[in-house]
Amino acid sequence: MDFSLSEDQRTLVAMLRRFIEEKLAPLEETVEREGRLAPEVARDLFEQSKALGFYAMNIPEEFGGGGLSTVDMMLAEEQCVGPQVERWLKPATRGERTCSIAITEPEAGSDAASIRTAATRAGGGWVLDGKKHFISDGLFSDFFVVSAVTDPSAGGRGISLFLVDRDRKGVTIGRDQPMMGLRGTSHVELFFDRVELDDQCLLGEPGRGLGYALDTLGRVRLGQVGARAVGKATKILDLAVGQARERRQFGKAIGEFQLIQKMIADSVIEINAARLLLWNAAAAIDAGRDARALIAMVKVNASETLGRVADRAVQIFGGMGFSRDLPIERYYRDARVYRIFDGTTEIHTAGIARAALKSGGALYDPVEAV
Repeated sequence: MDFSLSEDQRTLVAMLRRFIEEKLAPLEETVEREGRLAPEVARDLFEQSKALGFYAMNIPEEFGGGGLSTVDMMLAEEQCVGPQVERWLKPATRGERTCSIAITEPEAGSDAASIRTAATRAGGGWVLDGKKHFISDGLFSDFFVVSAVTDPSAGGRGISLFLVDRDRKGVTIGRDQPMMGLRGTSHVELFFDRVELDDQCLLGEPGRGLGYALDTLGRVRLGQVGARAVGKATKILDLAVGQARERRQFGKAIGEFQLIQKMIADSVIEINAARLLLWNAAAAIDAGRDARALIAMVKVNASETLGRVADRAVQIFGGMGFSRDLPIERYYRDARVYRIFDGTTEIHTAGIARAALKSGGALYDPVEAV
């Protein structure tokens, strides 16, 4: 079993790192201070990244995307970080349209089956009513994938997904909800007041929306939570190791003190373990295996690892780790939400336990794994 990177993978990572270092990193302080980028700056970055092939890398080549495997996408994410095809998918792949997923509601977070937004049949289409919140990047999206109850008597089996254009009559973008961290990323409220939708807006079959969402969000969770948590932890540890080498107390570098060494060693071990768990889940997806429990393990492990690494880094930096003069305090704030969004640690832990009780050794013994 070989976990080394191919030459193509190394090239991909090198290109992404160079783009981030040269184009994105210099803007971090501006985004933290102002909470946004000027539209012309954001558009220029988007066009540059698209020209380098960094856009829609996970979309199959037949639809104009990069066609990267799940493992390749995890490497990329770690650095960050029909009529429907013609109307929504291909324009989104080309970067002409942008999309957000709208599932979370004030009364339905980790419990996605308890949503109240509903779509009812009307003539040859549907009428959508309800509200969503915490919709990431919703401020800049021109269409949304919205979950809605279409059969109230069927519970989770009565939920469908709809493609809803921002400019539809009855669609209102609410406030950008203020957050503890993640400055520069919008998290808006959405309101739907008798929004009329044609049948083309129904994504897949009615009543199967929750299944579609869980399958799709698994890959999103793996990349945008698991891989990014590992990548953020790696960056934070780099800074902490540098500080331990350079900062001197009592006549020597603080990295020579055993308690500081313990923090660094624990972080090294945990990041490597999280990354291998991430790659294992990605490889399972590429092999066509059911990776839901593996993705839940990655979500819990990577987010908790990021939190511990960030906390140790603040301690290693001391008072300056708590000061806004350095980015460590920002990374610490940003890390906290990883244990919450896309399903809390507690929700995923319970799911892992249920899967183990049902499947036994297939979940943790490679001899029994299918």
